[in-house]
Amino acid sequence: MSRTLTAVALLIMANTCTLKLSAEVRLPSLFGDHMVLQRGQANRIWGWSDANEKLTISLDDKTVETQADANGRFEANLPSMPAGGPHTLTVAGSSTVKFEDVLIGEVWVCSGQSNMQWSVDQANDPDLEKLTANLPQIRLITVPRVGTQTPQDDFDGEWQKCSADTVGQFSAVGYFFGRQLHQTLNVPIGLIDNAWGGSACEAWIRRDTLEADAQYQPLMDRWVATETQYAKLSKAPQDDKNAKQRVAGLKRKMEGQHRPGNLYNGVLRPIIGYGIRGVIWYQGESNAARAYQYRSLFPMMIQQWRDEWKQNAFPFYWVSLADFRAEVDEPEPSDWAELREAQTMTMSKLENTGEAIIVDLGEATDIHPKNKQDVAKRLARWALAKDYGYPIVYRSPIYKGMEVKQNKVIVTMDHVGGGLDTFDVRQPLGFVIAGKDRKFVRAQAKVIGKDRVEVWSPQVTDPVAVRYAWANNPVCNVQNREGLPVTPFRTDDWPGVTAEAK
Repeated sequence: MSRTLTAVALLIMANTCTLKLSAEVRLPSLFGDHMVLQRGQANRIWGWSDANEKLTISLDDKTVETQADANGRFEANLPSMPAGGPHTLTVAGSSTVKFEDVLIGEVWVCSGQSNMQWSVDQANDPDLEKLTANLPQIRLITVPRVGTQTPQDDFDGEWQKCSADTVGQFSAVGYFFGRQLHQTLNVPIGLIDNAWGGSACEAWIRRDTLEADAQYQPLMDRWVATETQYAKLSKAPQDDKNAKQRVAGLKRKMEGQHRPGNLYNGVLRPIIGYGIRGVIWYQGESNAARAYQYRSLFPMMIQQWRDEWKQNAFPFYWVSLADFRAEVDEPEPSDWAELREAQTMTMSKLENTGEAIIVDLGEATDIHPKNKQDVAKRLARWALAKDYGYPIVYRSPIYKGMEVKQNKVIVTMDHVGGGLDTFDVRQPLGFVIAGKDRKFVRAQAKVIGKDRVEVWSPQVTDPVAVRYAWANNPVCNVQNREGLPVTPFRTDDWPGVTAEAK
């Protein structure tokens, strides 16, 4: 072979190798056909390509230029656009990626544990709900359940148009919430579901954040012990069935929804930064045994999400725990009541937060009540009033103050809407009262004004504290005239059953 032919052959081989090594432009699964981008704000677009490659990102006639970094990662912000579509999103570099049928509207994340994961097929009247689910401007995407200590950048999923065929396996609370917004606002709605049944709050928080805070050391120490045990047993000979079962059980914990940081890495991190309006959340059952700890853990989680999203203090609305377990005849301590209290406290710690009270919608024998429609409506009230400006009553009445008058306590409520009322029977139910001995007894009560309730018991002549709906499954019936139940409360701060739980 002549030197000229050899040189040409080498050049062809070099060019072929270069082409093989060149990375095609790629975006995470969160971007795709049928997706919804958040209206009224810049939308962050990101992905991967060749190192230092220049790219052009276009949404119809809106175009921005960007350049990948040394690792091939790029990002840019598309300018704000009004609701509408369909549009085409194009990302062009060494190759071109094009997404069709892109809508601009309202995007909400639907997160938490099983009551958020619970699907339309598992809620009330799934057959009827699916008959009316032909709503192509509602778009749905679900993040697969991956628990890991390794930060994830992507997931296996795709946006789908809402229909009878696609809605059945989607979050019921998420869908009913989104449907209410769509029908009210008449704009496209995008719903991102990353809920995982049984998940603990600490799994949704970065592990290093928990490790840096001394109050969570006992929690982290327990996990380090479990991890050490798993590492040791995994290396040991597994020559019997019991040993294999122990290792398999520990492996499930390592990859599960309780381990600190697992869900932050696996199902949250891949969506952080996508343009959203806010988050709806239904979780707390798995943390009830450590309800006092939840007072700081839950707001920590919300603040971290907001900090990392870099989208200011976006709205974050959650569902207070439903009534569950057996009703009791006499007042007794309740970890679920303490968890509800911790949830309520979060509203005073962080702005743009709110809770939907559902102590009237639960089922004693089922931790997953099927009435997800009313749960979603109560969440939607918050969003429609606070974020979209509708003049509707959106929050449950909440304790404001108390005054002792002889042997009675006058409780004043705030956010009473059209005024306090009762459900089913005229007599207010759900109050207990105690003296200095801290022994609570069932109380009689009377609504004496738009925002006040008089509480007393012949057994307590010198009352000092009142509680309302303070039980796992409280028998209670006070609400506002709009049908929103009073927020469970207590006027005392006596240590609860979870005060020492770490």
